[in-house]
Amino acid sequence: MLATTTQISNEKALANAVKRFHQRGILLPTFAQQRNPELIPEKVKAKLKNIGLWALDPLNLFRITWKNEPREHGGLFGRPNFLEIPPELTGIGARIIVLIGKWFPTGAHKVGAAYGCLVPRIVTGGFDPTYHKAVWPSTGNYCRGGAFDSKIMGTESVAILPEGMSRERFTWLKDVIGSEVIATPGSESNVKEIYDKCWEIRRTRPDCIIFNQFEEFGNAAWHYNLTGPALEEVFEEVRSPGSRFAAYISATGSAGTIAAGDYLRTVFPRLKVVASEALQCPTLLLNGFGSHRIEGIGDKHIPWIHNVRNTDVVTAIDDEVPMRLIRLFNEPAGREVLVDSGIDKGWAEHLGLLGISGIANILSAVKTARYFEMNEDDILFTVATDSMDLYRSRIEELRDAHGPYSTLQAARDLECLHGTRTDYMKELSYPDKKAIHNLKYFTWVEQQGREVEELNQLWDDPGFWPGMFGQVERWDELIRSFNERTRLG
Repeated sequence: MLATTTQISNEKALANAVKRFHQRGILLPTFAQQRNPELIPEKVKAKLKNIGLWALDPLNLFRITWKNEPREHGGLFGRPNFLEIPPELTGIGARIIVLIGKWFPTGAHKVGAAYGCLVPRIVTGGFDPTYHKAVWPSTGNYCRGGAFDSKIMGTESVAILPEGMSRERFTWLKDVIGSEVIATPGSESNVKEIYDKCWEIRRTRPDCIIFNQFEEFGNAAWHYNLTGPALEEVFEEVRSPGSRFAAYISATGSAGTIAAGDYLRTVFPRLKVVASEALQCPTLLLNGFGSHRIEGIGDKHIPWIHNVRNTDVVTAIDDEVPMRLIRLFNEPAGREVLVDSGIDKGWAEHLGLLGISGIANILSAVKTARYFEMNEDDILFTVATDSMDLYRSRIEELRDAHGPYSTLQAARDLECLHGTRTDYMKELSYPDKKAIHNLKYFTWVEQQGREVEELNQLWDDPGFWPGMFGQVERWDELIRSFNERTRLG
């Protein structure tokens, strides 16, 4: 029952895609090239020197990698972008390192997850860019990444996201991409409303193909094959004698990013894979529900593509804390207090690289280190999906609600960070993991039309997940064949 996207499904649609890509000069990078940009042809690198990071140019498909130079225009490639959080900020001895998503096109790594979903359909004839529209249901960055990928791959997009998301998302989708945008009721926690809109589109718009990040295995496969190795590479760069890759922390969200933990488990079998969520909507922790302000992490259900067997710990973060910390990290009074507390002024300038969910991930890393009594030999890794560039309006809203930010409030907020403890977290037993997995039934079988046999396979079949993640090698073969047919590769 292993669901794959590795065989040609529609030769006519494939031929149409080949023609469209030839006409528009669209060359597809392989996943191997995105993982290791040294494999990218020199002629492509030469052209990238004259192209902005967010430019709507097909060559920016080759910048869907963790290894872009941290430049807004003309950069090439180097090591993965990361930031080590100093102990003066975390209040713990264990090291915390954050992989930085800002230096992707669109300013968020979700552009890679979208690539992992769309491209396998194109190179197998499952998506005809001359007829189909790509529908990207999301709570934020995924629909932005999908709309970007669609635009530079010569097709139209439909972005679906809750009406309560930051206004930067809507402005960019409409004004820059020209995507059709559907705003569903609610905010971050209202994923069900997004699914309902998808069912309506399935019934009424045959030209639309939905790429649901919560069930598209291309999302998880991209992170397994690119984010996981990038984290391993950073560990090898920063490790000291005796260092341990102690934990990998990721907001559950669509369960794409956390799939990097499946890869890391093959290299570091003893690491802890930690799922982070909002305390106001503790779905994994307490089978709970609610609404919260940590944008981009999704909740109130368990994603189909979450390999729950590989999750060791669940943490829940009070959304008030990251909302306070975005002011501490980005307002002048906050930076002043941080420098006075011993944090290097030059380093503090990098704090804008952390978006709201990235800050929540750091808080979960601190909780994890305290819970397991980790020390200086332990290195915990996490990911900042995006940066504060996508949330400036949230700081404006906080100013309007609470007034100017003072050094006194900044000191209180720093103390709040240092006071992070081990409440609202759970180390998962086998029955705990099975109970979380079973929650998939209510969303995916009762609501979304999956079969019980498929659900059981996700838990019982030891070959299922390796097979899913291993599809990338076949996709690369298909991409190379596709590029040859376009006469561009």
